[in-house]
Amino acid sequence: MYKQLLKKINSHKASVGIIGLGYVGLPLAVELAKKNFSVTGFEIDVKKTNSIKNGRSYIGDIKSEEIEKLVRNKKLFATTDFIGLADMDVIIICVPTPLRKSKDPDVSYIISAAEKIKQTLRKGQLIILESTTYPGTTKEIVLPKLESAGLKAGFDFFLAFSPERIDPSNKKFTIANTVKVVGGLCEKSLLLASALYGSFTKVYKVSSSEAAEMVKLLENTFRAVNIGLVNEVALMCHSLNLNVWEIIDAASTKPFGFMKFTPGPGIGGHCIPLDPHYLSWKLKTLNFYSRFIELSGDINSKMPKFAVIKLADALNKNEKSIKNSKILVLGVAYKKDVADLRESPALDVISGLIEKMAKISYFDPYIKNFSIGKKMFKSEKNLNNISKYDIVVILTDHSSIDYAEVVKKAKLVFDTRNATKSLKSDKIVRL
Repeated sequence: MYKQLLKKINSHKASVGIIGLGYVGLPLAVELAKKNFSVTGFEIDVKKTNSIKNGRSYIGDIKSEEIEKLVRNKKLFATTDFIGLADMDVIIICVPTPLRKSKDPDVSYIISAAEKIKQTLRKGQLIILESTTYPGTTKEIVLPKLESAGLKAGFDFFLAFSPERIDPSNKKFTIANTVKVVGGLCEKSLLLASALYGSFTKVYKVSSSEAAEMVKLLENTFRAVNIGLVNEVALMCHSLNLNVWEIIDAASTKPFGFMKFTPGPGIGGHCIPLDPHYLSWKLKTLNFYSRFIELSGDINSKMPKFAVIKLADALNKNEKSIKNSKILVLGVAYKKDVADLRESPALDVISGLIEKMAKISYFDPYIKNFSIGKKMFKSEKNLNNISKYDIVVILTDHSSIDYAEVVKKAKLVFDTRNATKSLKSDKIVRL
């Protein structure tokens, strides 16, 4: 069975099923389909499956023309009927792994996916988990669920973990040129998964699924801790009356021993705010307290409140109270040039401004509307009326916005992202 499946994968004749067609699953499905694999996306969201069937992309990094071509050539399919998992040679799990309010990992989506696979599991299939999670999930949760079907992993079917490394809107590093880390339950599982990913990118093999799970958490914990450090430096510079952006630019001239990170109004997205907590939770079960993770999380979580305080100070210096002030927020997505609100710090900043009874409007070319509690917000159609606002706050530095024009028309600008770096004006207040 191993040799037959390996032959299918190497000849690109293996049928691949991907559970979850979100920011991870869809790019992976497209890349494999472009390599001539027959790929089926299994998704509970009917809107997403209908979009794929109609050749429409709902993710910024994937062009509709790509989807339409692959669907037309019968290389990409989408369905809400999970019975079709029985026909797949390879099944890849790309479902969300959020945190509960208690900051414990919520692996219910992984369990649900594994249950669906179990119902149709047959001999000779390769199962790969890509969802970010804590070390041990593949062996402790997915493996027992699948083996409860009566088949033996490593003999009847194969199991591996490969962490997703998708960076939305990144034009330089895409799924096609970013190394895939792979860890298998056994040597055969490792080789099969490596062959699949090796069809479109370089592969780095590690000793186990737990090692591969840990790699992903190290990557994003590294970023969270360093963002926490530079955010604390921003707080220090505020107290010392120094420009943190000047300090960072100067330090960045050192060609060794320094890696540039930038402060902001908080951290967002699905990975960086969440992944360190998966690791922290796992370590607590082993009576190990991760001080760096907890400290950086504490600092990063306080940045939205600091942004509100500094914005209020900027208004006060212009003899305006934050109460009843008209504030225009530029950008609410969690990062520039994406249509993704997940864990966006802009939501926390806006909530803080609402508590101060400010009057909030926003403009974001990627996010047409959103809600905080029962309050609905709709994006302004353009930036023609900037001058009517008491202050413009840049929370997400989208590339399509002309910041020189913003500064020219605005009464006051609070820039949390250094989007106005090249501009000099008394109107600008920086984080």
